[in-house]
Amino acid sequence: MSINKFTNSLINETSPYLLQHAHNPVNWHAWNDEALALAKKENKLLLISIGYSSCHWCHVMEHESFENEEVAVIMNRHFINIKVDREERPDIDQVYMNAVQLMTGRGGWPLNCIALPDGRPIWGGTYFPKENWIKALEQLSKMYKEKPEEVIEYAVKLTEGIKDTDLLPLNTVQQEFTVLQLHSAVAEWKQYMDFDLGGRKGAPKFPMPNNYSFLLRYGVQSNNTEILEYVNTSLTNMAYGGIYDQIGGGFSRYSVDKKWHVPHFEKMLYDNGQLVSLYAEAYQATKNELYKNIVYETLQFIENDLTNSEGAFYSSLDADSINAKGKLEEGAFYVWTKDELKAILNNDFELFSEYYSVNYYGYWEHDNYVLIRKNSDEEIAKNNSITVTELKTKVDVWKKVLLKERSKKERPRLDDKSLTSWNALMLKGYIDAFKVFNEPHFLEVAIKNATFIYTKQLQESGNLNHSYKNGSSTINGFLEDYATVIDAYISLYEATVNEFWLQTAKQLTDYSLDHFFNRERAMFYFTSDEDTDLITRKMEIEDNVISASNSIMANNLFKLSHYYSNSYFLKISKQMLHNVEERTQKYGSGYSNWLQLMCNFSSNFYEIAVSGKDLKMKISEINKNYIPNKLIAGSTKKSTIPLMEGRFSESDTLIYICVEGACQLPEKEVESALKQLKIYF
Repeated sequence: MSINKFTNSLINETSPYLLQHAHNPVNWHAWNDEALALAKKENKLLLISIGYSSCHWCHVMEHESFENEEVAVIMNRHFINIKVDREERPDIDQVYMNAVQLMTGRGGWPLNCIALPDGRPIWGGTYFPKENWIKALEQLSKMYKEKPEEVIEYAVKLTEGIKDTDLLPLNTVQQEFTVLQLHSAVAEWKQYMDFDLGGRKGAPKFPMPNNYSFLLRYGVQSNNTEILEYVNTSLTNMAYGGIYDQIGGGFSRYSVDKKWHVPHFEKMLYDNGQLVSLYAEAYQATKNELYKNIVYETLQFIENDLTNSEGAFYSSLDADSINAKGKLEEGAFYVWTKDELKAILNNDFELFSEYYSVNYYGYWEHDNYVLIRKNSDEEIAKNNSITVTELKTKVDVWKKVLLKERSKKERPRLDDKSLTSWNALMLKGYIDAFKVFNEPHFLEVAIKNATFIYTKQLQESGNLNHSYKNGSSTINGFLEDYATVIDAYISLYEATVNEFWLQTAKQLTDYSLDHFFNRERAMFYFTSDEDTDLITRKMEIEDNVISASNSIMANNLFKLSHYYSNSYFLKISKQMLHNVEERTQKYGSGYSNWLQLMCNFSSNFYEIAVSGKDLKMKISEINKNYIPNKLIAGSTKKSTIPLMEGRFSESDTLIYICVEGACQLPEKEVESALKQLKIYF
């Protein structure tokens, strides 16, 4: 019997993830005041189930349990069931993820948490097979009916634990950041590095863009060849791996193995935005053509698959798609059998097999291969007595042929909501690619997206909204939205010298200080003071796959303090770093974006001010060089930005190298100006 005879209140939502559950027999509610009030009125436990639309195991649990009428009867009888899209409501996800991690020592999605009617959690976990799920729900509902005082006592203790995590105390000892601390942090970190395959030792392997961005900078500035080789190994193997879509471009979320081979196939906007920035930066530092190819191919994928007509970026592509047998299967869209490839490639099959490891190295399961490279173009060309140019021509043809063939398959489902924070990460990717490659199209896309955020997501009251779909902008923004947009707008100012973007970044920063900042702790809350309270107000401190919103804000304040000669911004930035200083030494990979800021405070940092009619040409020339310890300001006329005051000349284009607003004599030539810089520690 079709489960589509059922419809619940999620049918009125816009989130693709919630809509996926709108025809479950479970009486799902979205997280809202009405559902929470109903739980209190009926004195029922909340069953809070959190996931996202491209999550494979979320689909598995839905199919096994939430589509099952027997399970639905138990859930509906004993609980008020709430479905949450963790991408739409990262604030709710943070609280209950924290609870589950405290209870079980691990977390992930789907995230399932049982809570008192007032939201205080009592039990939780991630994926549960159907029988385990039924058993747990029956036991919990029985316990709440028979021993409610014990359940409430546990909830009180657990909630206190959740409130205590991530609330850092103000560090009041003397502030001093040194290069020695950077050396110490990296030395401690090295024990976790996989120098053979890249990434963190063991499996699974996540691409952690902020890790490699910092380590690239550290390797260059400290002239540390071992760390630079580690970064290159990581970036090369990620680019060669199955985690990278060798045919269509773009990265999946992570690989389940240690050689970057078999991914969980969902493709997330946030990964790809940050990885474009990373590979562009790495090309700037090394001029490695592989990195350039990754940037261009990934941006082509974003344009083909994750961009709408308004210039907004969609959130993700699902891991699962319909296979040849008409069933949803993880990775079905991306994998190939030998027979398929032989039929498509004919005489080129042998060379293709060597190039993309259609052998023991690239084999996955059920006769399927996930394409993975093992050797460079130079090695393959030499082994087959052809030139590198001939090989590259063949690879281009293979990609076109297989892309066309793949387009005949059922495509993975699209999560077509646009999140402000993720859009800003992708926007920054386009800007960084433009800075490095000077490709006008990249800047056009960037400006269109920046304009979308400004016109659709920035409200008249000065606040950003978090989510956008079908012309509707909803959900008050979180700190991640402000932090990433400010960062992207500062970067867009550097690329265009249009002061509008810098001024907007400053306005958003002022708004964040008014509505998110805790002055006693000198840290920002994740939620605005205008939001309805959850059981606690969290602070996001630790850098993860995406840098912590607090670390991005600390870096933003540092840059804006230089542009606007704002000592208050600088003081906050410094105190924020000081608060996490001890943690950076013990756990560098979880504080790598904070360590970027420590680089700025502990060694030379330059303001490059360019003024005059030829400034865009000069800035483009500067951007050919990897200079991590600088920001760029510019104007073609008199400017209101403090850093640019008194710098304008009608007759010449002048380049000023400044430290804390004090500039050396201007130069007309980029090469001469850059000689005034000291990149190394």
